Amino acid sequence: MQRVYILLIGLSLGIVSCKKELANINKNPNASENPQPDYLLTAAEKLTADAYWGVDNNMNSSLLFVQHWAKIQYTDPDRYIENNNSFTTLWKTLYGQSITDLNKVITIADQQQKPNYKAVALTLRSWVFQLLTDTYGDIPYRQAGKIDSFLTPAYDKQEDVYLGLLSDLKTAQATLSASGGAIAGDPLYGGNIGSWKKFINSLRIRIALRIADKDPVQAQQVFTDIQTEGGGYFTSNGDMAALVYQDSPNQNPVSLTFDTRQDYRISKTIVDKLTSLNDPRLPIYAQLTDSAPRVYKGVPNGLLTNDANSLGLSKTSRPGDYFRAPHAPAVIMSYAEVLFDLSEAVSRGFITGDASDLYRQAILASLAQYGIIDATLTANYLAQASVQYNAGNFKQSVGEQKWLALFGQGLEAFAEWRRLDYPKLAPAVAGVLGGQMPVRFIYPGSEQSLNGANYTKAVQDQGADALTTKLWFDVN
Repeated sequence: MQRVYILLIGLSLGIVSCKKELANINKNPNASENPQPDYLLTAAEKLTADAYWGVDNNMNSSLLFVQHWAKIQYTDPDRYIENNNSFTTLWKTLYGQSITDLNKVITIADQQQKPNYKAVALTLRSWVFQLLTDTYGDIPYRQAGKIDSFLTPAYDKQEDVYLGLLSDLKTAQATLSASGGAIAGDPLYGGNIGSWKKFINSLRIRIALRIADKDPVQAQQVFTDIQTEGGGYFTSNGDMAALVYQDSPNQNPVSLTFDTRQDYRISKTIVDKLTSLNDPRLPIYAQLTDSAPRVYKGVPNGLLTNDANSLGLSKTSRPGDYFRAPHAPAVIMSYAEVLFDLSEAVSRGFITGDASDLYRQAILASLAQYGIIDATLTANYLAQASVQYNAGNFKQSVGEQKWLALFGQGLEAFAEWRRLDYPKLAPAVAGVLGGQMPVRFIYPGSEQSLNGANYTKAVQDQGADALTTKLWFDVN
């Protein structure tokens, strides 16, 4: 018996030692042992924005799924030909870098009594987790990024993740204050406390509406809490959360891609919609064709490669210059989005107000975001029957105009299209999902090998690890 007891102690110590060794192996040998929170904050903001706005998670997937962009070469992603290696970048970057860095900022902030750093890190981490659960569904949340304690973190149900994020953001709002110390290393808002407080509340209502169809009571409570606290949201385009890129090598990842590749074009779906509305954003979202007659010509989504190639690079429209410029901002949340959210909240009875007027203001904010402010032009646009607010179907009105306003923000547009069920999109021409469209990302294959038991349970709880498995928030 004593021999067995000693053996068990030895095994226990071995497991602890193994955990420590793995944690040490996963340390960056070039990283500082005592990193400063401002450096970590800068890294987290930049890395997450790059992942959000870049190729794998935006241009080569979500922008195609929502038919903002299309492929004219190498069309497999536009036909939904994906595997468990297709969506590794988002998972790897956000868990391996963004969340790890932000957790470290929170730890340092507690140690050094810098509450404002903690509040900002909680806010950014909430956005990161929101991106992850929006796209994959059930994900590691409570145990994520804590390799010393959890080598194989458990998955949390999507409902619990959203509720946890709302709690984290409420804590962030209460923690952030003028007396909490200066914030350095913040390219997003330059350490402006008032801007961060507006962003926190704006993010809270985004997540509240994510759960509104499944848990309207809890969703309404978020709006009630914000009103009770006396906080506000974005009030102008100047409040927008956006990372503005610099010159190479810190240029916008879309710009970087177009330096060497020309296989992306604007989708025919959105060009046709903008054209039918005589929408003044068309020349911003799309570029005229290189060949005469110079027109705005989109590419149908999901063509076979040969069929797409035959359309011709010079005879189809690239996304507009605005989005391909080196300094183009990676928009995380716009003022227009917040106004659309408030309009929807009124329509759902969560708050009082004029849903139609808020919807109208949202469209104007989106136009102004791109410098379209001519009073006659905007009035004529709003006067169209197909643009005016439909009180009998707020999801259609908000869904279609929000889809236009979120152009370029693939992951957010993908989430809102699934939630609102508008616009009504046709599947890819040569899609491989039997007439269905993707409604989530597939978990990375590494999860099956490195976190197999928790991965298996998540699939049992949520449904098949397939592009067509609807997530908890997606009710229709």
